[in-house]
Amino acid sequence: MTRPPDDNEHAAFDALDRIYRDVDEAALGLAAVHGARLACRPGCAQCCVDGTTVFAIEAAHIASRRGALLSGAEPHPPGLCAFLDGAGRCRIYEDRPYVCRTQGLPLRWTEERGDGGLVELRDICPLNDGGTPVEELPAGECWTIGPFEERLALADIAFDGGGRVPLRSLFRNRETAEE
Repeated sequence: MTRPPDDNEHAAFDALDRIYRDVDEAALGLAAVHGARLACRPGCAQCCVDGTTVFAIEAAHIASRRGALLSGAEPHPPGLCAFLDGAGRCRIYEDRPYVCRTQGLPLRWTEERGDGGLVELRDICPLNDGGTPVEELPAGECWTIGPFEERLALADIAFDGGGRVPLRSLFRNRETAEE
């Protein structure tokens, strides 16, 4: 997106910014609970993998705010996120997508089993896997996957009908971008 956002896009981006503020507030609370176990620091890019996709509204939001970067900088070489700099720091940190805002936290979600029942699953970055095992944490001390994703999906549908966009593809308009 090289043109300024129109009124509908402004409204959509304002809604996305509200979701991000809510996510950041909740994530900050969990980070405070788990501060001693979280190894996440600027330059730690283990979870910043290539192939990450985001909602189309998030991709358009990044493009609207980071057009100079997308048109004037090289993407990080394939293997890690295209938005990392040479030191492994995020070049769009303030505008990073939802998935990046919750990385490192203990995660919990439910999946349907083959018999139709539900099972709760949990995970955490291996670098943060110290202290109480993630399976033993109270549910309130984990990031519950679902509620914020639903809000994002609804915002994305209202924006353009939904869809996922690979982060690296935001650089595709550049002749020098690597696939």
